[in-house]
Amino acid sequence: MDLLPLLLVVALCVLQSSCKPMRRKERVHHDAPLINKEHDDQKNFNYDHEAFLGQEEAKTFNQLTPEESKRRLGKIAEKIDEDQDGFVTVDEMKRWIKQALKRWIDDDMERQWQAHNQNSDAYVSWEEYKNVTFGYIFDEADPKVSFNYRQMMIRDERRFKMADYDGDMRANKEEFTAFLHPEEFDYMKDIIVLEAMEDIDKNGDGFIDLDEYISDIYSQNGDANEPEWVKTEREQFREFRDKNKDGHMDKDETRDWILPPDYDHVEVEAKHLLYESDTDQDGRLTKQEIVDKYDFFVGSQVTDFGEALVRHDEF
Repeated sequence: MDLLPLLLVVALCVLQSSCKPMRRKERVHHDAPLINKEHDDQKNFNYDHEAFLGQEEAKTFNQLTPEESKRRLGKIAEKIDEDQDGFVTVDEMKRWIKQALKRWIDDDMERQWQAHNQNSDAYVSWEEYKNVTFGYIFDEADPKVSFNYRQMMIRDERRFKMADYDGDMRANKEEFTAFLHPEEFDYMKDIIVLEAMEDIDKNGDGFIDLDEYISDIYSQNGDANEPEWVKTEREQFREFRDKNKDGHMDKDETRDWILPPDYDHVEVEAKHLLYESDTDQDGRLTKQEIVDKYDFFVGSQVTDFGEALVRHDEF
């Protein structure tokens, strides 16, 4: 099946240092680790845990006591403070999160590579990927299930062909990374937009209308009254998303929505983490401020970048 569904992300404003991060669901495309969770601090801090630590380390911290989480978090704070001046700045936090993202993507590619490279050569061919991922569906008795999986296979083949830069239907590690994580490669941006439009365009007319747009970012769940932010989004669609005012978003308008050129999701998350933890509001964090907010950063848990976290000699 499709390994990288288009990611959901949340944010009410592109944060300035003086702007409090307010969150809502929005389809802005992020790197994979930041987009596996909905960002809603009213419910939990899972998004922040994974952004700060990486996906696997977040699972590790789930097994730790609060006391051990705090102790390990203190060690992480010392690593983030690159110049060892006793403070963590926004830039230092950004660099830490970027390292976490890169580590997660590299590790994910290696796991997928081992699973799909059946002949252990320098490539994963489309045939290898198809056989491992979809081989069983050809024996599926239920026609509806079989049809759905075949559609997924067609979609994956299209993405594989785009990632396969030299067109030989074999992916080296860089091409395979582009296939798994297209958001990391400029030449893959068109496929991100295309897949997003296919997901949202329920009536299949090749455009995204207002109802489809709202349905993608907001689920009523039986609520009779629409939240104010949803009403605001309707206005956003009419005034800003639908730039040519023809009642729907085309490919270019959709690209501007989900891949905004001036949106740095790592910076947004770094500022969010600092804002929520900066007790004295001096624009930087001490180790103690970070540890005091351990539930926000790691809870009783952490994520994939902290390989050191599972090595006891580091702690």
